[in-house]
Amino acid sequence: MSEPLYVPVLPVRQHARMAYERLRPDVQASVAPLWNLPPSPGTTSAQLKKPRWQKELRRVRGVHRRHPGWIDAPFAEDAQASALAGILAECSALNHLLRPVTGPERGEAQQTAALETARRCGCGVGVRVRMPGEWDGAVTEAVGALMGRVDREVPVDLLLDLGAVLPGRPDAGKEALRALDALVALAGDWRTVAVLGGAFPHVTDDMMRYGEPHEEPRADWDAWHEVRAARRDRLSRLRYGDYGVQPAAALATEPGNGGPPWGVLRYTTDHSFVLCKVRNGGPDRTAGIRTAARRIRDLPDFRTAVASAGETWLRDCADGPTTDSEGTGTHTQWLWAGGVQHMTHVVRSLPGT
Repeated sequence: MSEPLYVPVLPVRQHARMAYERLRPDVQASVAPLWNLPPSPGTTSAQLKKPRWQKELRRVRGVHRRHPGWIDAPFAEDAQASALAGILAECSALNHLLRPVTGPERGEAQQTAALETARRCGCGVGVRVRMPGEWDGAVTEAVGALMGRVDREVPVDLLLDLGAVLPGRPDAGKEALRALDALVALAGDWRTVAVLGGAFPHVTDDMMRYGEPHEEPRADWDAWHEVRAARRDRLSRLRYGDYGVQPAAALATEPGNGGPPWGVLRYTTDHSFVLCKVRNGGPDRTAGIRTAARRIRDLPDFRTAVASAGETWLRDCADGPTTDSEGTGTHTQWLWAGGVQHMTHVVRSLPGT
C-alpha cells in the first residue's frame, strides 16, 4: 500500500468526517488523516465508554475502508490514559487501516499500549513529536528511547507536529529542518515522515467585517516549501500535513459547547486563506450568507464549481434565493465545505499528483 501525500490533522467531529468522506476517490487515496479525540476533562474511565464522540469514532472507522490514517487521544488525562488506550486499541484491531499514535511525552502505559497494538494488529504506529516553538534537542533522546522499544517488524511513522504556524513564526521552516535532521537519523526505515503545521487563524468577534472577504497568508505552506527547498537526501519522501481550515487550537475544543452568533465561510488559494464572516441569525442572515458565498465564488482564484463538493456548495449557496434559507448551511456545513475544498486543493498542489 502506497503512503499518502497529505496528512491533515482532524478532530473526530462530524464536519471533519463528512469532509473526508466527500472527497473524490482519487483525492481521498492521497489523504491519510491524523484523527484526534476531543478532550473529556474530569471524565472517569467508566464514563469514557459512553461519551458523545464514541458514535462519531465509529463513523470515522467506517469511512476508512480502503485508505489508512492514524488515531490519537492527545488530551488524555493521566487517569483516562489506560481507558482511552483500550478504546483506540480496539479501534485499530477492528480496522487495521487506523494506526495508533504515541509520542515521547506520553506515559509509559500509553506508549506500551500503542506499541503492543501496532505489533498485534500489524498496522504500525505513529510517533507524534510536538514542536510548538524552537526545536529542543533533548527530545531526540526521548524519541530514541521510544524507538528502542519498537518491535523490529513494526512499521513506524514520524509525525513532526509544529502546532500553529502563523506569520509571527518565520523560523518554523528552519526549526523543522533541525528537528528532522535529528529525528530521521534515529531510524533508517521510517514508513512515513510528515511535517504537520496549522496556519488557519483564530477568528474573533472583532475580526473582519461581515460579508467582506479577508485574506491571511498560508504561513505553513511557505514553511513547507522552505523545508523542501533544503533537498536533504533523507527527506526525499517527506509528506506535508496541516490542520485543515481550523486553527490548531480548535482540536482542544470540547464538543457541544455552542458557538458564536456568527460563522465563517472559508476558501483556500495558492497563497492565502480567504475568510468571510457571516451572521448566523437575524433577518439578514440568508441574504448575508448568499452574498458572502457569491463574493468567494467571484474571486479570481475560485476553481470553478466542479473542482470539489466544497466549490459546488459555494456555487449553489451563492445562486440561491434570498427569500429562502435552504442551502445556506450551518457551522457544520460551512466547515465541511471548507474542508473539502481545502484538502482537494492541497492534494492537487503537491508534487506527485
